[in-house]
Amino acid sequence: MARAIWSGAISFGLVSVPVKMYSAVERKTVQFHQVSRDSGARISMRRVDPTSGEEIEYKDIVKGYELSPGQYVLIDPAELEEIAPQRTRTIEIQDFVELSQIDPIYYDHPYYLAPAAGGVKPYRLLVDAMRDTARVAIAQVVIRSKEQLVALRATGRVITMSTMVFADEVLSAERLDEYAEIESAKTTKRELEMAEQLISSLATDFDPAKYHDTYREQVLAMIERKAAGKQVVSPPEAEPASKTVPDLMAALKASLDAARDAGVKPRTRKPRATPAKAARSRKPAASRSKR
Repeated sequence: MARAIWSGAISFGLVSVPVKMYSAVERKTVQFHQVSRDSGARISMRRVDPTSGEEIEYKDIVKGYELSPGQYVLIDPAELEEIAPQRTRTIEIQDFVELSQIDPIYYDHPYYLAPAAGGVKPYRLLVDAMRDTARVAIAQVVIRSKEQLVALRATGRVITMSTMVFADEVLSAERLDEYAEIESAKTTKRELEMAEQLISSLATDFDPAKYHDTYREQVLAMIERKAAGKQVVSPPEAEPASKTVPDLMAALKASLDAARDAGVKPRTRKPRATPAKAARSRKPAASRSKR
């Protein structure tokens, strides 16, 4: 049974939708503890003052902002509590935008929002309205004393909410040392055509179940073998990547030939539906009410 981690309400205009929030993902990272190689005992961490060597109690620890090496501005946790954002339980929608306008670099962590008691009908109304208008809601909410920018979108029958990073937290690609070299590089029309053919030959529908965290699977398999007392054999080392620059046209041609030999046919690009066509393709309101 899923457990709600937050409850509140979505607010847009004069409409308020009571909701509960659930995490939409469960990280599958393998967790390790630090253990003594000799005794096999788990290592404990202590908070120690390096000037005295004495252990410090948690209540005697404050936060420090480093101005320069060894120079700190000390801030008591109570001082941060005084200026913490107001703990409202409202997801205040500020704008509705097109999904294609949001660069995925802004997304952080996904959640599901489900209707709370008495909120099923306005919740369903918001889901249907966002789906039919192909719009995503941009809102702000305070979660765990932190102000969050979030995006709400209709996903099937539910609303998914993704926390987002703020604009000043995204680093510009122009700060890369190689950016000027990339910008000045030139490609030929023939190279571009062959690259597009190669992309078309590899194009398919996205199936998330197709991809696996192979490293995690290997770690778990190794743990099972060691727990069973079996010898662990290291896999052969991969050959180092070549540092030589390949002949681009030759590499493209070889890749296309390999795709053709594998029987992969280029997928044709589907024409993008115009707003008028999209509107005509929608089901009438009467049929939607039967869901």
